Amino acid sequence: MSRMNERTRRILTTHTGSLPRPDDLSDLLFAHMTHQPHDAALRQRRTTAAVAETVRQQTALGVDIVSDGEQSKTSFQIYATERLSGLSPLTLFAPIRRTRENMAFPAFYKGGLHSGSQPQKFAATGPISYIGGDLLRADIDNLKAALNGRDPVDVFMPSVSPSSCAGLMVNDHYATAEEHLYAVAEAMRVEYEAIVAAGFCVQIDDPRLAMHYMLTPEDDIEKTRAWARIRIAALNHALRNIPSNRVRHHTCYGINMGPRASDIELKYLADLIVTIKADFYSFEMANPRHEHEWRVWEHVTLPAEKILMPGCITHASVIVEHPELVAERVLRLASIVGRERVIASTDCGFASTLAPGTPPEIEPEIVWAKFASLVEGARLATERLW
Repeated sequence: MSRMNERTRRILTTHTGSLPRPDDLSDLLFAHMTHQPHDAALRQRRTTAAVAETVRQQTALGVDIVSDGEQSKTSFQIYATERLSGLSPLTLFAPIRRTRENMAFPAFYKGGLHSGSQPQKFAATGPISYIGGDLLRADIDNLKAALNGRDPVDVFMPSVSPSSCAGLMVNDHYATAEEHLYAVAEAMRVEYEAIVAAGFCVQIDDPRLAMHYMLTPEDDIEKTRAWARIRIAALNHALRNIPSNRVRHHTCYGINMGPRASDIELKYLADLIVTIKADFYSFEMANPRHEHEWRVWEHVTLPAEKILMPGCITHASVIVEHPELVAERVLRLASIVGRERVIASTDCGFASTLAPGTPPEIEPEIVWAKFASLVEGARLATERLW
């Protein structure tokens, strides 16, 4: 049962979804993703155990609003390709996407790869519908089991946005890009509604909303905003049956550590973001490229009942933020929108890599140290605000 009224007496904490998973589970998920032989029953058992452990870790640290850590998912978006009909794997890939980022920093990115630049690997070759009921039920059951005996303020489960999901695939079936987008939105609506029906908040993972400008060098700001309006309309269509107080929206600029000089500024998106049918908005505010953007909310009217979930710790650095800095980030934003309208969160997710033998950008021990700072920083901010 949600106890979100807790935010009227203290600063709550949450995060954006993905959390470190055990190495052996990563190996099993990688084998599953690449269609290699593996023990599927073992993968399911290890997933159940990993969800229980990540919920235990979150609550032990004092995180108020928890998730399953996306333990079952090969990525925040690729997982959806198992849950949608009408998709076919591509055998010939397009070249690596030319983006503002890899064009500006070719030496750093070398082969050009960075978050969002990978070629599409699927095509929509038939009608898209949702066929992932069994997989979703397993996720819901795992999270419910992990919550047994625990009483967080609230619980959420992430689900990929229509725009990020549609971006995974070449459209070889629908007459227009917009028709394709709405077909994906209508299919994913099934997942969104099932998550809320299970008693959880649904978090819409929508990095493509903020990343489109960087990924599309030919589009200027106005074209990017026009593109975003269409995607937000499709998302709102998919959310039409869900109360907005059970919806969180998250956007960000990808998970890679990089120069990030090509990220669109929040001032060009904030007025559009607040039109999304959600009561909670999550965005990056802890990495050096975006920390100054708290001032955007001096100029954008936040509609009544809407809550901001700024990143107060970042995935873009291995430095563990000091709790005093976390508190400062909360206090800045609270001074504009009010203390009851800020929940301290993370910039993005922290899931470990699925590439065997490749260490994650941020080791789990550092992730959990960052979370400890997040919780302590929220406590310090509470002392100063109440």
